[in-house]
Amino acid sequence: MTDSRRRTGRFALGVAIISVPLVLALLGPVFVGEPGARTVSFTLGDGHWLGTDFVGRDVWQQVLHGGRPVVLTALGAGVLAYLVALPVGLIAALTHRRWLEELLMRPLDVLIAIPSLLLILLVASVFTPGAVGLALLVALVNVPDAARLVRAAATEAAARPVVEALRLQGETWWRTAVGYVGRTILRTLGADAGTRLTGVLYLVATAAFLGVGVAPDAADWAVMVDRNRTGLFVQPWAVVVPALLIVALTTGTNLLFDAALERPGGRRVRKERRKEQRS
Repeated sequence: MTDSRRRTGRFALGVAIISVPLVLALLGPVFVGEPGARTVSFTLGDGHWLGTDFVGRDVWQQVLHGGRPVVLTALGAGVLAYLVALPVGLIAALTHRRWLEELLMRPLDVLIAIPSLLLILLVASVFTPGAVGLALLVALVNVPDAARLVRAAATEAAARPVVEALRLQGETWWRTAVGYVGRTILRTLGADAGTRLTGVLYLVATAAFLGVGVAPDAADWAVMVDRNRTGLFVQPWAVVVPALLIVALTTGTNLLFDAALERPGGRRVRKERRKEQRS
């Protein structure tokens, strides 16, 4: 199998895995009907495809309703984190003013020293965040890591002679930082984005599992896993289905990013380099 076919196969597999939870999350609330009457908790059959949950609601309807909060909150948090981390990291890497670099990066060291989930729980104990608040909190705890990665990658790119040449030619900071340095670190950011989105999904799901940002009986995949685990051995679908959908989101996302970032012919180039080293 050639590298191109392998890359296409991985991309297709990633699309196939991630399409199921995404379609259910984004389109499920559109097609689901009105919630039916509640029946006996943790039952199987009786007109319910996946049985009933801990309060007698139809699990299939809860699955269709419960994906959108997880997906939109995670995507929003990831985008917000990079919207802050990218300019901070680029400015810290390209500035010649040491005090400005310290001013930008040292406060982030304070945040990075506090465990992410602990910080979210501390803030949630004072305020009651909704879905938007949870997205802001998750974005906040991801900014330090993302900014440090951007700064490290941009510092290496900024040390190249072409950047000095751009400065001597009088190019604007925006063209140098975004046009060259930003484009140079794009692959690094793409690799980080796949891993970071997985971490964001985990953090959002864990916070929802602990009741942060969502109601205790909300239609949410993470909440479903938490509230229905007491009946796992009686009615497993109420836990297994939402858990598998969250796993499919993270797995499919990483497969897509890996396939997109894989260089065509990369394995062949590595083999040629090894041959040259042996000779």
